[in-house]
Amino acid sequence: MKRLVFSLSVLFCALCGKAESAETRPNLIWIMADDLGWGDLGSYGQKVIKTPRLDRMAAEGLRFTHFYAGATVCAPSRSVLMTGLHHGHTRVRGNAGKDNPAAQALKSGDITVAAALQKAGYRTALMGKWGLGDVGEAETGLPLRHGFDEFFGYLNQHHAHNHFPDFLWRNEAKVALPNYLTPVGDQGGGYSEDPILYTDDLLTDESLKFVSRNQDKPFFLYWSLVIPHANNERGKEIGDGAHVPDYGPYAKMDWPDQDKGQAAMITRLDSYVGRMLDQLKLLGLAENTLVIFTSDNGPHNESKHNLERFNPSGPYTGIKRSLTDGGIRVPFIAWWPGTVKPGETDHAGYFPDWFPTAAELAKAETPANLDGISLVPLLTGKTDEQKKHEFMYWEFHEGGFKQAALYDSRWKGIRQGGPDAPVKLYDQQNDVAEMTDVAAQHPEIAEKISAYLKTARTPLAEWEPKWKAAGKGK
Repeated sequence: MKRLVFSLSVLFCALCGKAESAETRPNLIWIMADDLGWGDLGSYGQKVIKTPRLDRMAAEGLRFTHFYAGATVCAPSRSVLMTGLHHGHTRVRGNAGKDNPAAQALKSGDITVAAALQKAGYRTALMGKWGLGDVGEAETGLPLRHGFDEFFGYLNQHHAHNHFPDFLWRNEAKVALPNYLTPVGDQGGGYSEDPILYTDDLLTDESLKFVSRNQDKPFFLYWSLVIPHANNERGKEIGDGAHVPDYGPYAKMDWPDQDKGQAAMITRLDSYVGRMLDQLKLLGLAENTLVIFTSDNGPHNESKHNLERFNPSGPYTGIKRSLTDGGIRVPFIAWWPGTVKPGETDHAGYFPDWFPTAAELAKAETPANLDGISLVPLLTGKTDEQKKHEFMYWEFHEGGFKQAALYDSRWKGIRQGGPDAPVKLYDQQNDVAEMTDVAAQHPEIAEKISAYLKTARTPLAEWEPKWKAAGKGK
C-alpha cells in the first residue's frame, strides 16, 4: 500500500512537472541598435562592414524584410515601442530638445510593455538609452516608474551622444565613471584620446550579468545600445563624445575617419550580440528565450562618403528623419531555437506589435487600445493565423509636420504642407525606392489614405502639427 501511494505521488509530481513545463513562459530580450540602417548588416545586403554574428543569428532565426521602427527619430520610436501605440497615439511624438523635456517624457498614466510584464511576474531591466524621462521636469517618465526593476544607462538622449561619459545612471542614482578629461601636455593642447570606459562595453556586461542572475525566473531585458549613433571619429575632445575605442579591422582602410569609426562600431555591436547568444546557449536558456534584434530608425549620414560606401539604406530612399522607407524600415531578426524556424518573411509589421506579442507570450494583461498586432502566430509557425495591419502610421515634427501611412502592406502615402495637401502615393510592390508618385493613376487609394491621415492621430497639446509648405521645411 505504501509503495502504491509512493508511486501515485511520483506520478502526480511528474504530471505536475509536465503541466508546469507546458506553462513555461519564455524569456524576452529586445536588442536595439541606434541609427543602424536596413542595409548595414551582411544578411541585409551589406558588402563592406563585417557582421558575422548577426548574419548567423539571421540564418538561425526569422529574418523580416518588411519591418518598421516606430518613428524616424529616437524618442518617439522608443515611445511607440514601450506603449504599443502608434506615432499618432503614443505620448512622445518627437525629439523635444533640451528646452522642453516634459514633452519628451512618459506620464504616470502611460502603460508600458515593461509594466505589463512586471505585473505578470517577469523580472524586467533596461540597459542603455531611455530617452523618455529624466530628473527634474520629466521625472514622471523615469524607467523604474514604468515597469523596470533595474536600469543602467542614459536617461537623457543628449547625454547619450557621448560614448565616454563621466557618469551613467543606475536606477535613479548617478554612477561616476573615470572618463574625466585629461589635458595633453603642460599647456593643455587637447585631451587624451584614450578614455577608460566605453559605454556599450559596460551595457553589454550589465546585460549579461542580468541574464545570469535571473536564470530561475522569466525575464524581460530591453537592451538599448547607443551605437552606431554618430560621434564615431577618434581624436576629438571627449567632452564632445566624438570617440570610438578603435577602428578595429578598418584601421588601415583608405577611408575618412568617420567611416572607419562607423564600420568599427557596427562590427563591435555584432560581437556584443554574439556574446549574448553564446551565453544563452551556455546557460541552457536559448530554447526558452525569444531574442529580437532591430534598430530604432534609419541610418544617419556620418560623412560625405558614408552613404556611397556602405549603402546603409539598402534599396530604399532616405535616411533618418525621412518618412520614405530608408528612414523607418529597419532590420528585424527573431531568434528562438526550437520555436522560431529559420527563414525569411515579408510580413509587414512595426514597433507597436511588440507589446501584444510579448504580452501574449508572457500571459500578461494588455490595455484595450493597443495599435499593435501580436506576431506570435508568425513566430510559432502558424502563418495562416497571423493577422495583418490595414494601416500603419508615422509622423515627423522637425522642420515642418509630415505624415505617412502604409496601406495594405503595399501603398505608402506621404503628406506635407497642410492637412488638405495632396497625398503623394507610392506603390512599394513595384517601386521599393518610392521614386514615382502614382496618386493620379490610383486616386481611390490616395483618397483612402488621405482620409485615414486626417483621423489617424489624437490631439496632444505638446505635439500639435506645425505645417510648412511642401518642400520648404526640410
